[in-house]
Amino acid sequence: MIHRRTVPYASALALCTLSGIASADTLTILHTNDFHSKVEPISRFDSPCSAEDNSAGECFGGYARLVTAIEAARSRAAEKSNAGVLLVDGGDQFQGSLFYTYYKGKVAAEMMNSLGYDAMTVGNHEFDDGPVVLRAFADTVEFPVLMSNGDVANEPQLAGKILKSTVIEKGGERYGLIGLTPENTGELASPGRNVTFSDPVSAVQTEVDKLEAEGIDRIIVLSHSGYGTDQRVATETTGVDIIVGGHSNTLLSNTDENAAGPYPTMVGDTAIVQAYAYGKYLGELSVSFDADGVIDQVSGDPIIIDGQVIEDEATLARVSELAEPLDGIRTQVVAGTSADIDGSRDVCRVQECEMGNLVADAMLARVKSQGIDIALMNAGGIRASIGAGEVTMGDVLTVLPFQNTLSTFSLSGADVVAALENGVSEVEEVAGRFPQVAGVQYVFDPSSPVGERIVDVLVAGEDGFAPIDLDAIYGIVSNDYVRKGGDGYAVFADRASDVYDYGPSLDAVVADYLAASGSYQPTLDGRIATR
Repeated sequence: MIHRRTVPYASALALCTLSGIASADTLTILHTNDFHSKVEPISRFDSPCSAEDNSAGECFGGYARLVTAIEAARSRAAEKSNAGVLLVDGGDQFQGSLFYTYYKGKVAAEMMNSLGYDAMTVGNHEFDDGPVVLRAFADTVEFPVLMSNGDVANEPQLAGKILKSTVIEKGGERYGLIGLTPENTGELASPGRNVTFSDPVSAVQTEVDKLEAEGIDRIIVLSHSGYGTDQRVATETTGVDIIVGGHSNTLLSNTDENAAGPYPTMVGDTAIVQAYAYGKYLGELSVSFDADGVIDQVSGDPIIIDGQVIEDEATLARVSELAEPLDGIRTQVVAGTSADIDGSRDVCRVQECEMGNLVADAMLARVKSQGIDIALMNAGGIRASIGAGEVTMGDVLTVLPFQNTLSTFSLSGADVVAALENGVSEVEEVAGRFPQVAGVQYVFDPSSPVGERIVDVLVAGEDGFAPIDLDAIYGIVSNDYVRKGGDGYAVFADRASDVYDYGPSLDAVVADYLAASGSYQPTLDGRIATR
């Protein structure tokens, strides 16, 4: 059954009526995305929040608050007649705190089971530790894990465990759910050679057609593909009613002035929602369908999980128990900083940022005596800011959670420019490949065609900065993920020589650099500029 019409955006908190037919059923969709193992509350910088600040009501999120928020939302939904409640996740539960580093997916599985999730899609970070860890998670959770555009048939760990779609009954009605993950997950994570990824539009349409042939006409896509891709899927497919998004950490809202768009964003008949990241919000969407399964009315807004949301005592006790093995690591003070160090996603992935400078400077300082000239750090590897004052090892590990090591290698000047071209090739998408650097300055033009954006490159030398020599060989330091071709840096994998991927851990390098500084002073010095 194909149903598509052009409809207006929903106005703030008001019901958006898409047809004049009386509703036959109502569904409340509660959703999270990009939780990134933020088991405990976070600060306004999306980094760990102190117990003192949490007691003062200055923190956000954490599982103990999420439990309370979900219970309250379910109570609101129960007041509606003929209502079902669906709790889903848009991917990237893995990675982002010591809870993941220590427990891998076990804590996420336990907490999601306790909260009663109905389904989730696979995010790219679910592949960070390969198929084995994802398989253990899928074996433990009590709900389906979905991915329509990832072929796992040739991967023994995942074949039969990751579904393309599923059908769930709520409130006496059946809903088809389809999963979606980034098409470039092979570049972003470590799925292995046996897992391949395909175009999201064709994958979704194939599952929609299959579900409709089974008589399912209420269809929801759980998409870890980003707000832009979600709009493309909504435009280029038929039969999709709702897309619950993730990956781009987009806040959609009718009440927040910083929102990227309305909640929901309507593209034709399709309602698109997303609720930022890190458990800071719980998405709450109310949808009514007519008797033919076409959306009749839709309304909602993300709920901020701030200090006014009371933490659930039982969950708080369990989190404290899980945290005990981690406390000795994360409470170790390594340095201080005289001001906030900005590592925010929306800054570091499009321009020079303070955290990018810190990390790149630390990398270069560690290996400069080995003949290394240039440091390049993918901004996607930078996951948080650090507030002024004491800096703990826990803070550093929150910024750099991926357990990467330093990689050193040699590369021609021409290939360095090619690497920078890759780094700025998706700046419009706020992609994680954006290059934060040290030992080099570059200017790029974001309005130029991809592959022709780098305008100028200067390399530091004994007499200051000088134009890069395309024929010269330079010593480079990056992290092992990028050196092996991650985030599109195929030039490093294909063209590097004198490669050594087994240097010290990146988090230890940055911690040592901070410690040596005493009181670190964040800086911006114009090493990255636009024209």
